[in-house]
Amino acid sequence: MTQQKRPPRIHDVAQRAGVSVATVSRVMSNPAIVAEATRIAVESAIAETGYTLNVTARNLRQQQVGAVLALVPKLANPFFSVILSGIADVLRGKGLNLLVLDTMVGDANAPQGIGSYLTRSHSDGVIVLDGRLSPDLFQRPNCPPVVQACEWIKGLSAPKVLADNAAGSNLAIQHLAGLGHHDILHLTGPLMNSLTTSRRAGVQQGLAEAGLNITADDRVIHGDFSLRSGHQAALQILSMTTMPTAVFCDNDEMAIGLMNGLTQGGRRVPQDISVVGFDNIEMSAYTLPPLTTIRQHRAELGRQAAETLLALIEGKEGEEEKILPVELVIRDSTSAHPG
Repeated sequence: MTQQKRPPRIHDVAQRAGVSVATVSRVMSNPAIVAEATRIAVESAIAETGYTLNVTARNLRQQQVGAVLALVPKLANPFFSVILSGIADVLRGKGLNLLVLDTMVGDANAPQGIGSYLTRSHSDGVIVLDGRLSPDLFQRPNCPPVVQACEWIKGLSAPKVLADNAAGSNLAIQHLAGLGHHDILHLTGPLMNSLTTSRRAGVQQGLAEAGLNITADDRVIHGDFSLRSGHQAALQILSMTTMPTAVFCDNDEMAIGLMNGLTQGGRRVPQDISVVGFDNIEMSAYTLPPLTTIRQHRAELGRQAAETLLALIEGKEGEEEKILPVELVIRDSTSAHPG
């Protein structure tokens, strides 16, 4: 009877590489702290022996679930996919899984709907991308470490990883003002949303710096970040006695819906009205015309959020707030004022 060959163990890797088991463990968990020659030797030994880390056993020893939970509003929104990819990239390197919960399903503030997932028996940590949630959900005794990303929750004391939203909207206004636009409308997100608040502040700062005094109520329209609300805003603009010559939208989806509605209403973008979005989602480069927008580095935002959370899980102290830079991407949806 043929004896079944046992699977390779970490001791086999250590023996082949000529190092200790602790060194092999360090190479697999945090290779940056190991000398390059040692790291190469260990990685070669891992490949030669065919050793793979038993993640389940490791998690049991460390009393971990082996997963991180991301709370995402409206998972169908393409904006979040790149952020989630960045989170997953970091977790994969640590042998952790990413679980995703769509907070738009049911009542977002119902503890029985979401709170039941916020326990150490479900995940080792939580990354929150929904600023509408109640801070009380995350203040329970058994809640794992929490990091806020992209959006943030008022009253929740947890580290934040954010794009520079105010600077981005300021850039958009400065761009339009530099093209000679003096009548700029702001299509915002939902009224109480944290992104709406910070981007509105950036718009007001940009208008002031450009010497533009635009305070009329009809130069602000409130949307909800959806294509539909952008299209509906176009109908409102088309009905105005005096139309603005430019519109800054708080996200790309609304900007794309807006351009569609304006075009259907017989207005040309950018010849009659210039449009700027925010986020630089993939489809913004393929609209007709391609959309001028503010690029936030979503994959990096996801990676930074994951790194911040892993530090918390390991008991380390980190920055309370990380602000990532943004940049203006000029495409064909903006042009000089027709006058």
